[in-house]
Amino acid sequence: MRSTPRAETFPAQTPAAAQVFTTVLSHGPLTRLEAGRRAGLSPAAVTKAVRPLLAAGYLVEGGDPAGGTGSGEGPVEEARPALGRPAGLVRVNGERALFIGVKATGDELIAVLTDLRCRVRLARRTPLPDRAAAPALASIADLVHELLAHAVESGAPVAGLGIAVSGDVDRAEGAVRYSPFLDWRDVPLAGLAATACGLPATVDNDVRALTVAEQWFGAGAGLSDFAVVTVGAGIGCGLVVHGRVVAGAHGVAGEIGHLVVDPAGPPCHCGNRGCVEAIAGDAAIVARMREVTGHQVPDSAAAVALARQGLPGAREVYARAGEAIGRGLATVANLLGPQRVIISGEGLAAYDLFAEQIREAFTTAAFGSAARCDVQTRPLPFEEWARGAAAAAIQTFITENPARGKG
Repeated sequence: MRSTPRAETFPAQTPAAAQVFTTVLSHGPLTRLEAGRRAGLSPAAVTKAVRPLLAAGYLVEGGDPAGGTGSGEGPVEEARPALGRPAGLVRVNGERALFIGVKATGDELIAVLTDLRCRVRLARRTPLPDRAAAPALASIADLVHELLAHAVESGAPVAGLGIAVSGDVDRAEGAVRYSPFLDWRDVPLAGLAATACGLPATVDNDVRALTVAEQWFGAGAGLSDFAVVTVGAGIGCGLVVHGRVVAGAHGVAGEIGHLVVDPAGPPCHCGNRGCVEAIAGDAAIVARMREVTGHQVPDSAAAVALARQGLPGAREVYARAGEAIGRGLATVANLLGPQRVIISGEGLAAYDLFAEQIREAFTTAAFGSAARCDVQTRPLPFEEWARGAAAAAIQTFITENPARGKG
């Protein structure tokens, strides 16, 4: 997965140290007592874990001068002082290391430079004129080197690169098995990117990477079980179960876009018929809109416009899509019982056209108390997806550090 040596090594020598750091990153600043409580560790274990992180400058003691949690969002965790002197706060030093995240779509690359707390310092977009793997990799490298040039000014090391791609991605192997929108098959992207960019590279499914960011810094922070469902060009789903992002044995957990909700429905590129994505994905909606209206509908923006104009049959296309999405959400709720489902993606631009059908289908198909799941919408631009790629790189840096022992 990484073919170049690290320029920066995370000092956590044990899984407990990585766990404490991750806890402070997503919930801090925290007292050591509170960090231990959240991580399920004894005060002695926390002290042992924190010591090398403080010495290396990854953690610092004292309140955050900028305010906020580890992500720079929300209120500071209130300290719980013991009797006697007030307890000090421990926080992540975001300036200690930088990361780059890249989100690849079918026609564009979006990249961000973040600090260790995944706060975006700089964002860039560039067209992707050629989707073939080799020229696309060259475009990614050009964009990464542009951000590296800006990073030099800060003096902090760039410790990792994350790349988020749609489709079947094997993060452990650093390979894109199949990406339908890029038409890639069996591309060893992590190794290629590491060589081209000179950085340790992490490659993950784009929705799963976004889920990491939501778990640590977004609407999933503090939740042990939730799902992120994205609607747009595809229908994706990232799952967090018992506090862990789930990839599954083969890296394809959460593919609700390929749940069959209508066996007699339209064909899907996966080979089945009536998948959620074959009904509710952007391309499916555009194709259906052309069929029912007789209009030349060039893209999803035009489809939305026709539906809002009240063209006969147009709203029914979105109603059908909303029902498919709602049934997909209900399947997630029935199987996993998440506390929350976060709906995002570029398809939210049309949310007013199918929100009612999503809710009705979800309520009808969800079993018992599964229907009590908190369903939220969270519009996130592609820069946030690129930030998710950076979060995946940060996660690799913290938890898969080769310097860490087994103790």
